[in-house]
Amino acid sequence: MVIILMGVSGSGKTTVGQLLARELDWPFYDADEFHPPANIAKMAQGQPLNDDDRAPWLAALHRQIHRLLAEQQSAVVTCSALRQTYREQLLRDNPGARLVYLKGEAGTIARRMAERPGHFMKPEMLASQFATLEAPRDALAVEVTQPPAVMVNLIKNELKL
Repeated sequence: MVIILMGVSGSGKTTVGQLLARELDWPFYDADEFHPPANIAKMAQGQPLNDDDRAPWLAALHRQIHRLLAEQQSAVVTCSALRQTYREQLLRDNPGARLVYLKGEAGTIARRMAERPGHFMKPEMLASQFATLEAPRDALAVEVTQPPAVMVNLIKNELKL
């Protein structure tokens, strides 16, 4: 199984994902590491990505998930996956992938982002993330106001891990 933790920037994907991967003794992959340099430069300048920018990033993530599943390896992968079409691309031909949506209010997440120094995603870009977000209907939803350990236990229980 590959667990894809999705949600807007600042929702806790990396924190929860690393903790979940550690508890399961699975590898952890952060989608930010799959962005081409041009995307990172664009976001660092405060410019939101468009679908053309996201295409190679999503393709690289899809290939990684597909490779892991083909090799019967489990993993935790983080990815904002804000639109349904992005999630469909990630899940295409990947029946062993499961979506977990880290769901939170904009105010809560904005406060978290303000406390996170040095990340290329700037807090002022959060509005564009929420504008893009299409809440998934096909994912386990976990409220981000809970402590990370509680969120991890809920994910493990719901996915029977």
